[in-house]
Amino acid sequence: MLTLRDVSLRRGPRVLFEQASVGVFRGDKVGIVGRNGSGKSSLLALIRGELAPDLGDYDAPSGLCIAIVEQSVPDSAQSVVDYVREGDTELVRIEHAIAAAHAAGDGHREAQLHADYDAAGGYGARSRAASLATGLGFEADDIERPLSVFSGGLRMRAALARALMRRSDILLLDEPTNHLDLDAVLWLEGWLRAYRGTLLIVSHDREFLDGVVSRTLHIEGSRLTAYSGNYSSFERQYAAARERNAALAESQRREIAHVEGFVERFRAKASKARQVQSRIKWLERLPGIIEAQGEEVFAWEFPAPAKLPRPLVALDRVSAGYGGRAVFSDLGLSIAPGDRIGVLGRNGAGKSTLMKTVAGTLAPLAGERVAASDLEVGFFAQLEVEQLDAASSSIEELARRGGPQVAAWTPQQRRDHLGRFGFRGDRVFEAVRNFSGGERARLTLAVMVARRPNLLLLDEPTNHLDFEMRNALLLALQDYAGAVLIVSHDRGLLRGACDRFMVVAGGVVSPFDGDLEDYAAWLAKGAPTGEAKASQRDGGNPQKAPRRDRDARRREAAARNRLSPLRVELRGIEDELAQLAIRRAALEHELAEDPSKYSLAAEYEGLAARTTTLEERWLELGEEIDAAQRA
Repeated sequence: MLTLRDVSLRRGPRVLFEQASVGVFRGDKVGIVGRNGSGKSSLLALIRGELAPDLGDYDAPSGLCIAIVEQSVPDSAQSVVDYVREGDTELVRIEHAIAAAHAAGDGHREAQLHADYDAAGGYGARSRAASLATGLGFEADDIERPLSVFSGGLRMRAALARALMRRSDILLLDEPTNHLDLDAVLWLEGWLRAYRGTLLIVSHDREFLDGVVSRTLHIEGSRLTAYSGNYSSFERQYAAARERNAALAESQRREIAHVEGFVERFRAKASKARQVQSRIKWLERLPGIIEAQGEEVFAWEFPAPAKLPRPLVALDRVSAGYGGRAVFSDLGLSIAPGDRIGVLGRNGAGKSTLMKTVAGTLAPLAGERVAASDLEVGFFAQLEVEQLDAASSSIEELARRGGPQVAAWTPQQRRDHLGRFGFRGDRVFEAVRNFSGGERARLTLAVMVARRPNLLLLDEPTNHLDFEMRNALLLALQDYAGAVLIVSHDRGLLRGACDRFMVVAGGVVSPFDGDLEDYAAWLAKGAPTGEAKASQRDGGNPQKAPRRDRDARRREAAARNRLSPLRVELRGIEDELAQLAIRRAALEHELAEDPSKYSLAAEYEGLAARTTTLEERWLELGEEIDAAQRA
């Protein structure tokens, strides 16, 4: 259906991919993956016909209907449902033809067109548009409201619904989950599985790709490679290919070294001239093995909080909302260090309201919020990203927003901190306006954790982050000693970082006694639309998780609570041992020059004793961590 033959594509001086050959067949569901900036969106633009190959050929059948998500949604009085409905361009064409036939008084033509309209499902189109809009998170009452009253994120949902409304042969989606909550992601995943056309989708959501695609295109190092299977299958194949390639490259290096040694030994001997020339030609013809590029590895580290009071914050019978109208009521919640809570619920149910109430940026309408005197909140939300000064550099933003502690840092300390988040060298002086969405999100996280918060509130933190950065965030959260509340559509992050869930539904915030599969089943039964009292009475989850699963999650939570302080102490000991080693080396140098400096000798002995004590504790901690992980 779509064919690329030896295609090379550039953007400016940079080669995105070259000599790419791949075919996409009718009905394929293809995931396109790769690091940010590798050329995924450019590949979609090539398929849309907006870019032409620099070399090679791209072929597609004529007359294909390609559906895309419009990047700009009109600020108009048109209702959401009418905007979505017009995505069915065939129906719109028939409607215009009916109007023209009516104006011309051609009753016969008009009757034929009405029959065509009926056959095309025109009388059910509005209902279909409403179903798409509500599936993607619009409330039933909102679909009749004008587009102009909605935020940019909700308008993008309307644009996505409009693309799904179109009768397409090919559907192209570029990060479609970025503006969706988990409920809408689950709905979209089911819709795409049932889609009968050809799907090409760029996404960094591992579980979403696993649930939808059956082939994967990977862009890396100017190469486009096709793999069979979903994302998890691709990862396994890719890892195996890297190992094979590395082994082949090492074997080739040994063979080249052997041949080069022969050439050097016998180059001057006339009797060996023919063999030498033969081996030189062999070296010249030897195909190069392209080894996998050493990609940047992110190893984020969240500094340990200065203090960890218990509880960090408590809400007592709190009602919260806006303009005197409560979004949720009668909430009791206590958050302590080590808590890992995922917040679930439909768009507009009140998840962000809950986060703001916990953070203290939204005062309760009723009840009381009690915060520890040493509470330090790190609140990551899209608004925080937007507050970055586009004219500033990352090092200036860190100094400006990092708080008193960062103000006392040396320039080198600031650079070291930013380096752990991928901002190295002269990039720390580059203006924020030149940063991608992922880089701005990384900078916001770097600034936030520099303040050493003991409570992290993360509202969709993985938007614009690629797979490697999402994994770095997850690992950092697993080692973090404070408490974490997460709102996210990224199921991998929720599974890996959260021990328990709360659901916001029907004006009530309740514990959810189940996992994400239970939540998906609960949504399928329409439970979120139930009465608030029912949600409160049964914990917001009529479908209970098996006892074994609940016990396993509790054991995992207890293990993580034990591990977090142990790992924090372990890192502290490693840092101190490094400093002691530097000082001991300096003392050894001074004592070697002048052994009579008895005060230095006494200091050296003290450092040696301290080192021994720390090393013994380091070994004990290692055993305790191993035991906790096995428990």
